[in-house]
Amino acid sequence: MIRSELIQKIAEENPHLYQRDVERIVNTIFEEIIEALARGDRVELRGFGAFSVKKRDARTGRNPRTGETVHVEEKHVPFFKTGKLLRDRLNGG
Repeated sequence: MIRSELIQKIAEENPHLYQRDVERIVNTIFEEIIEALARGDRVELRGFGAFSVKKRDARTGRNPRTGETVHVEEKHVPFFKTGKLLRDRLNGG
């Protein structure tokens, strides 16, 4: 499912809301999650999962084409851990 499909589904299930309002709500939710992660905060949606940021230390990597060693800078990557309810639902629970 992509963002526009999510907006369409919510709009169909809530005919009292205009599609542009649903779009604004969905975009606001995503923006707030992104901003929280950018600050280094954790975002937990009970039953669904938790978004957090993990730090990857600098390391020495290898160029697979040439075999040459290269320095890889430290970086921060988004991480998602599923909630128990989502995990149970995916596993037939």
